[in-house]
Amino acid sequence: MVFANNPQEQSLALGDMLVLDLTDEKGMYMGKMLADMGARVIVVEPPEGHPARAIGPFYQDDPNSNNSLLFWYNNTNKESVTIDITTTKGSELLKDLVKRADVVLESYKPGYLDSLGIGYEVLSSINPKLVMTSLTPFGQTGPYRDLNSSDLINMAMGGPMASSGYDHLSDAPPMRCDGWIGYATGCNFGVIGTMTAVLHRDWTGKGQWVDVSIHESLSCTTEAAMPNWFYDRKVPMRQTGRHHGLAPTPSSQFITADGKLINGFDIPPRSLDRWNRLVEWMDEKEMAEGLKDDKYRDLISQGVRQGPEMDFLRDKITEFIASQPAEEIYHGAQKIRLAWAVIRSPEENLEDEHFTDDRDFFARVEHSEHGKSFTYPGHPAIFSKTPWSIRRRAPLLGEDNDNIFKNMLGLTSEDIVILRESKVV
Repeated sequence: MVFANNPQEQSLALGDMLVLDLTDEKGMYMGKMLADMGARVIVVEPPEGHPARAIGPFYQDDPNSNNSLLFWYNNTNKESVTIDITTTKGSELLKDLVKRADVVLESYKPGYLDSLGIGYEVLSSINPKLVMTSLTPFGQTGPYRDLNSSDLINMAMGGPMASSGYDHLSDAPPMRCDGWIGYATGCNFGVIGTMTAVLHRDWTGKGQWVDVSIHESLSCTTEAAMPNWFYDRKVPMRQTGRHHGLAPTPSSQFITADGKLINGFDIPPRSLDRWNRLVEWMDEKEMAEGLKDDKYRDLISQGVRQGPEMDFLRDKITEFIASQPAEEIYHGAQKIRLAWAVIRSPEENLEDEHFTDDRDFFARVEHSEHGKSFTYPGHPAIFSKTPWSIRRRAPLLGEDNDNIFKNMLGLTSEDIVILRESKVV
């Protein structure tokens, strides 16, 4: 790769990459991931605005096009240019941008860009090195390609929903994880595919079209469901707050003395050393009665997980957890190498010194139009040479029109006025 001319951008992993982002709410996270690693990402929006600008929640409950918190998060570091690509002049402007681009990201229905004369074949003829990534619910081909969908539908048809739900309610239905996890999963695979194609382009000089199906991305994330069906024709059951399983497993969530919840993995411990240390800890609190018998040490050594003795052990550990505050149980368990932890709310993590003091995870992002900065989730990984960063907040609608039209495309102020009056931009 050729590094950017700007010395400030030479330390950014993707500082030499220009990306055109034509995605809607399904795919905008792809552009964010690339932009946060240094790529110059231009959101090509219709003049009325990106669809996600109309999706709440909104800052101070004011539903204008620049106040969507969803849009804020998913469009950090991006620029905004407004172009009606359905018009002849708009499609010409897009083609001019494509000549300069490394990557185009889009999430329109299959065939839509072709119908406008700006599909992959046309764009790649303009720029043979172009990598174009198309993220759709079911992919560009096949009997499902034209079906309407949503995050809910993709989570259902992709498989993860079948393994998610509650086992303490009779006849409980499958449950979908909230937060558009299906879209996020598709976007992660989309970025992997995009960067693989960029590496291939750098080696060969040839671009390519990356066809990403959210449905197929989710089918890669069903854990034990697929292999159990392929090999044994068995379907794992849904379980509350823990992995699905072919046989019921005990709950891993325990109430503490202060009414909080501990998620306790490995109860009772599988390791004899951890079992001994747990019994010692419980004995310090005078709650190890009956547990110091050698028969329990033998059962732990043998890896026994079921039976009346195991039920007794779990009952005693449950009582012990219920007798102590959550933080004491959490830190005490970790000291003896037990994978137990407090179940926290998102706002509690904002105060966690591991995030704030050591890892410097959360980012403060300046919003000059509001005269203040806001806390955002931060880096997914720490890079020693090419740091992740949020360098600017999400763009206001059309904020970068003049800069892009004049400095990139060579248009004059008069040209832009004419385009605006004709509703092309």
